[in-house]
Amino acid sequence: MSKSPITCHVLDVSIGRPAEGVEVNLQVYHKGPGGIDVFNPLAQGVTDADGRCSTLLPPHNSTEAKKTGTEFRAGTYKIVFKPTDYFEKIGRKCFYPWVEIAFDVENPDEHYHIPLLISPYSYVTYRGS
Repeated sequence: MSKSPITCHVLDVSIGRPAEGVEVNLQVYHKGPGGIDVFNPLAQGVTDADGRCSTLLPPHNSTEAKKTGTEFRAGTYKIVFKPTDYFEKIGRKCFYPWVEIAFDVENPDEHYHIPLLISPYSYVTYRGS
């Protein structure tokens, strides 16, 4: 696979178009001191003209992933979308300053695609392919 093992796609369902320019942050879960749940930053990106972000992480098992310490492993991750700037650019308000989606990775050899269907006052997600 020559792309990130985690990708996403943001569609503005209120106008039926891709959402370009949405900031995307990927975080990884760790149990913190005292048993506190902690998500640490792992990668960030921005959706392209097609609403996609396919460069969050280096390809799985690549030399780059090993060199940068971003090897994709089983565990719990969270992807955070920040749609406010996107909606402001098109002259609309957004109720959700960010959308957080936590998900489990059981098999790091698989590709994980996280689509987000969003409008200013609602959102839906699912595991894509």
